[in-house]
Amino acid sequence: MSDLTYWCELAWMPPGTPVEGVLVRVEGNRFAEVAQGVGAAPKGAVRLSGLTMPGMANAHSHAFHRALRGQAEGGSESFRGWRERMYAIADRLDPGTYLDLARATYAEMAMAGVTCVGEFHYLHRDRGGRPYADPNAMGHALVQAARDAGLRITLLQACYLCDGIGAAPSGPQLRFADRDAHQWAERADALAEEYAGSPDVVVGGAVHSVRACPPEQMPVVAEFGHRRAAPVHAQVSERRTENRHCVETYCATPVQVLYEHGVLGPRTTAVHATHLSDVDVALLSGSSTYVCVCPTTERDLADGVGPARRLHEAGSPITLGSDSNVIIDLLEEARAVELDERLTTGERGHWRAADLLDAATSVGQASLGHPDAGYIVPGAWADLVSVRLDSVRTAGARAASPADTVVFGASACDVHSVVSGGRRVVVEGGHILGDVGTLLAGAITALRDGTY
Repeated sequence: MSDLTYWCELAWMPPGTPVEGVLVRVEGNRFAEVAQGVGAAPKGAVRLSGLTMPGMANAHSHAFHRALRGQAEGGSESFRGWRERMYAIADRLDPGTYLDLARATYAEMAMAGVTCVGEFHYLHRDRGGRPYADPNAMGHALVQAARDAGLRITLLQACYLCDGIGAAPSGPQLRFADRDAHQWAERADALAEEYAGSPDVVVGGAVHSVRACPPEQMPVVAEFGHRRAAPVHAQVSERRTENRHCVETYCATPVQVLYEHGVLGPRTTAVHATHLSDVDVALLSGSSTYVCVCPTTERDLADGVGPARRLHEAGSPITLGSDSNVIIDLLEEARAVELDERLTTGERGHWRAADLLDAATSVGQASLGHPDAGYIVPGAWADLVSVRLDSVRTAGARAASPADTVVFGASACDVHSVVSGGRRVVVEGGHILGDVGTLLAGAITALRDGTY
């Protein structure tokens, strides 16, 4: 990859300051030099207008859910009804069709300024639960999709063993399930070994949820994370019914179960964490566990609004995810953290825009195993995301407060340039793969019509 130089009209520099005239030189996939106060773009430099930020991290995604957008949001359908639709899509996928759908979905993420995705991956097997000849065929498809779209990927191999507490999986769920956590670990270890030398791929572990992974199996997942120094994620307390069933069975909340079985810690992310007790907050923050909130999905599924600010103040770093990909816009997720909290408290001003940008960039990148990303400094991953400050949404921005304009006014369609790991994947709002809308339509139509 050739060296490139970029001149940023306005750059978001650590520790969260807008700086005019920043010249950045890239070598390979890293920043080599960063100079501030450069008044004009030198000859040969690529000019990046608007506010240029570090790359954003989508810390929780289910790529195949993108096929449900516009199909399951309206009306009064229950969560169970939505889940049946999701199962039907899952049951149609194979490695080839998943590659097509995930590639287009990740390209949409890149166009929204995402440079690293945390894919919470549980679609491991063929129809009827049969293993593929390569047990990690679906994981390889996701890695290839991310590479084609220009993203780094943290592939979070989800341990999924049962359908609800004490119930055996059936139907499409057989495609998700392993016999036990040791069988899961064999596949996860094999995948981690295959990508051990690949800086753009991190293989992590995941406890799908307390309902799908029995407590006695959880230490195997935690041990995988310790042994590999890898991220471990877990979906936690997303719905009140989950909490009720967990307390009825184990006399403990989901957070307490995870804590008691060694899952929480500074490389762990609790996803959703919507319905928490004071003890839950103390356990998450006391263990320095990240918390990933996904506001657009949590409101779409009527899950509720979690105590993100209280968790942040107690010591849990907050990250952002698009989850079901009903919307792919990390700026929308960021502002929703503040706006949703206003609705539940009746008060404004819980979050600074700078804190929300940190959640979308450096904190999210670290939670996915990239502590050397999310900053425009020499040696960091060469990720640059430029957002227009002259669109119909952002026009009139003051140079002193571009973060407020971007977080509370801009949207994904205001992203006009993305450099990911030194590779320019979005130019003037267009992705290097071409018309991403056409790619998405083709992949989704093929799944719905069965033409695969």
